[in-house]
Amino acid sequence: MVCLHYATDPAVVKNLISMDEHVGKGGRAMLVRDRRYAIRHPFAADAKFIDLEGGTIGDGVTSDLSMGGCFVCTSKPLSLNTRTRLTLCRKDQIVEALAVVRIVKPRVGMGIEFLDVEEKHQPTLERWLSQLKRDL
Repeated sequence: MVCLHYATDPAVVKNLISMDEHVGKGGRAMLVRDRRYAIRHPFAADAKFIDLEGGTIGDGVTSDLSMGGCFVCTSKPLSLNTRTRLTLCRKDQIVEALAVVRIVKPRVGMGIEFLDVEEKHQPTLERWLSQLKRDL
């Protein structure tokens, strides 16, 4: 099974989720940690990604997963705010999403926010998270 498949049209986006406009108490901008809106669960899956503007391709492994995104451990993370096509593969199951890099930790990895999970892959993401919640 080949897990590397990337859509080339970033304009095809629906169900756009953005955390840029979130504001904390007193009107102050919230820290990234404060902006999370979904519980993260430890989760390992192979990750492949492509920078939709520059074409840079990379790979890594997730360390956690939520409905809102994941952290990808990679020695060569993409730059902050880079839009990417992300493919997660685990046990012959695939989740593909349009995403954006929200956190960069050089030589460690990057925090990824899902912007649009492809409709046909949404049930797989939900199944993964449901199983993680049951395993608590």
